[in-house]
Amino acid sequence: MKLPARELLRTKEPIYKELKLAEKELSEKELIDVMVKYPDLIQRPIVEKGSKAILARPADRIKEIL
Repeated sequence: MKLPARELLRTKEPIYKELKLAEKELSEKELIDVMVKYPDLIQRPIVEKGSKAILARPADRIKEIL
């Protein structure tokens, strides 16, 4: 997807605010570890086709991969 992990975070989730992620400078690995632990933080849908993947938000973006 070639997006930094931070761009996949759902910043309006209560856990985002509880963990104060906006205030922390975390590495890509650290952010991914947080998303694994708290999957509600991940924006979706992520659509995958072959070796490509996109964040399909807004929904019209799905046309890019189909």
